[in-house]
Amino acid sequence: MRFKEVEPSKLMGNPFTMINDDWMLITAGNKEKFNTMTASWGGMGIMWNKNVSFVVVRPNRYTYEFMEKHDHYTLSFFDDQYRDALNLCGTKSGRDIDKVKEAGLTPVFDGDGIYFEETKIAMVCKKLYFQDLDPKNFQADFINKLYKGDDYHRLYIGEIEAMYEQLVINPLDLQ
Repeated sequence: MRFKEVEPSKLMGNPFTMINDDWMLITAGNKEKFNTMTASWGGMGIMWNKNVSFVVVRPNRYTYEFMEKHDHYTLSFFDDQYRDALNLCGTKSGRDIDKVKEAGLTPVFDGDGIYFEETKIAMVCKKLYFQDLDPKNFQADFINKLYKGDDYHRLYIGEIEAMYEQLVINPLDLQ
């Protein structure tokens, strides 16, 4: 696939649907070693006068190690035909299998970002901030349903440095 860079403010899609319903892959690492995981929690907005994404990753996830070691992460959003690949990336550990190969995805190594040829939208984000979620700071009782024990997420806020959309090529243009 080919991609074109677009401004984050020109995002074609509803972030609530993209994250919650369609899911996304969070990827961190480098060309030599990286990992990806499926996520359905996170968001996008403006913070510190910057276009940002925010994601949460539990410390027991393999991707957490890569998020900690590297300054950048990516968010990749896919069409529905890749639901099985996203399921695999959300249920299998990269410690045990080559998830990218098993999911049939093709990594694209683009400077500090790793996204996938099959994605419809990719965001390259530079970490600006992180914080462990503290159970004392939750203001509602819903939290007991979401966390068992001490498996609270770490929150990462990253500046969206680049955003790419898949180019749609008309086959007639190739003739």
